[in-house]
Amino acid sequence: MERTPHRPAYRIETPRLVIRCYHPGDAPLLMAAIDESLDHLRPWMSWAHQQPEPLQAKIDRIRVWRGRFDLDDDYIYGIFNPDETRLLGGTGLHTRAGPDAREIGYWIHADQINQGLATETAAALTRVAIEVDGVRRVEIQCDPANARSAAVPRKLGFTHEATLRDRRPDARGVPRDSMIWTLFSGDYPDSPAAVAPVQAFDVIGRRLL
Repeated sequence: MERTPHRPAYRIETPRLVIRCYHPGDAPLLMAAIDESLDHLRPWMSWAHQQPEPLQAKIDRIRVWRGRFDLDDDYIYGIFNPDETRLLGGTGLHTRAGPDAREIGYWIHADQINQGLATETAAALTRVAIEVDGVRRVEIQCDPANARSAAVPRKLGFTHEATLRDRRPDARGVPRDSMIWTLFSGDYPDSPAAVAPVQAFDVIGRRLL
């Protein structure tokens, strides 16, 4: 039997957000969002310590992200307001969790925190991972000290499986603990993520969800 080709979600819509694959023209929006949020991001995101960087570096970075997206190597998205005039954060369905799995990462603009945008984003990506990509397991990892980040998987019905000691290096290369939250496809139908209002579309706009 011929295998059905994978059609990844290039565009995801939720009640308040557009979550989509980047294109190089988004570089100024990405640069502004990161530069405006550095004090907020640096305690938790090791890459934030290499910021700010020139606009061309952002363009080059987005081209790499888009190339990997198109090749089905990794799926990095921007989180935009509904008219896509502002970047509200970044997220991804990362393949580093291994075969038949996705890891969701996220960050939110400093002036958009405490509005539930990370939860809305993670719920949408959980639906895409299980219903579109067909994976068996979705993971979220976070620093145990990052209470806001840990609240996201908890709200969506993920299980805290473990806190791994000295697992991920910080910006100085010092290992930090990492919480592992997991949702399996068998538990997904009863989770809050399963009923999140989401639409998803492939690269030419065909509806996936």
